[in-house]
Amino acid sequence: MLAEFDLPKEIVDREVKKMTMISPTNKEVQIGQTLKDHEYIGMVRREVLDDFLRKRASENGAHLINGLFLGMQLPQKKGESYVLTYNDYNSAEGASRTGEKKTLEVDVVIGADGANSRVAKDIGAGDYEYAIAFQERMRIPDDKMEYYKDRAEMYVGEDVSPDFYAWVFPKCDHVAVGTGTVIDKKGIQKYQQGIRDRAAPRIAGGEVLRVEAHPIPEHPRPWRVKDRAALIGDAAGYVTKCSGEGIYFAAKSGRMCAERIVTNSEKGSRMIDEYDLTEYIREWDAKYGATYLVLDLLQKVFYTTDAQRESFVELCEEEYVQTVTFDSYLYKTVQGNNPVGDLKLGWKTLTSLWKNNNKKPDAMRTLV
Repeated sequence: MLAEFDLPKEIVDREVKKMTMISPTNKEVQIGQTLKDHEYIGMVRREVLDDFLRKRASENGAHLINGLFLGMQLPQKKGESYVLTYNDYNSAEGASRTGEKKTLEVDVVIGADGANSRVAKDIGAGDYEYAIAFQERMRIPDDKMEYYKDRAEMYVGEDVSPDFYAWVFPKCDHVAVGTGTVIDKKGIQKYQQGIRDRAAPRIAGGEVLRVEAHPIPEHPRPWRVKDRAALIGDAAGYVTKCSGEGIYFAAKSGRMCAERIVTNSEKGSRMIDEYDLTEYIREWDAKYGATYLVLDLLQKVFYTTDAQRESFVELCEEEYVQTVTFDSYLYKTVQGNNPVGDLKLGWKTLTSLWKNNNKKPDAMRTLV
């Protein structure tokens, strides 16, 4: 994403080159040795990234409105405008500002308004299943922060999530400690306590700076285009299973949709229609559809029981798994075109699943 969207490295808080996978019994597997010298996972704070993107958009001619989108009136006949209603906060002052209600007429609407998209609701895009992600930004003692300077941790287990993973990710001067779930949203606080307990030896003495919770889509919406309105990012449901990543796909879908509008409108000289926007959907599905299907399958196979989660972490010791995993994560396409390697991995997966499902679980290990 840094290279493709010309983002400055100054906005990156941490360059993660080490990933520790931690099983339900606290078996630790270190992955990252397959990374090349120039490769890393960039950790950023959304408030920093978003601010940079907004300012750059403004410098390049976008008109920014600090406001709250309330809804829109759809065109009643061909060629009519969309009428957007919003509260404009640009001229308002004070923490209790309510804004000034305004309307705006536009030819095309791109819904980039997140998982609870009002644009999606207005165009009847349909619902989707979603996860709840919860995390605490936590400042930990310097000696503990040193451990996380270039390391991220992923924990799996029924105690931290029944169908996802929990994490400790490094930020600029603190860590983000969190978890997520689809099937037990009401239990999210219990799972957050679970990751606090599991990671306690490494985050003890931490001070909570900020608490965040967000809905995360689990699959694309039934409809992502209607007439001259299209959805991108979380509003469209572009979050991958297994990793829960959505920021790259949000940026990428926004660019693909915008480029299709520029091309098909002949740089604004003709009005586009639903067919023009549907071309963006076809291009997106052709490029990333397989990635979403594979990651969905992996989540169903490995995130269901603790025995399967033990196998998941166990398999991460394989160099081939690490290579395929990191390449897929860094370059956003399903990697792995080595038939021999794939066959060996398939056999090891089956034997590991059989072993862990038919033996007594190992004793709980203590993190050091």
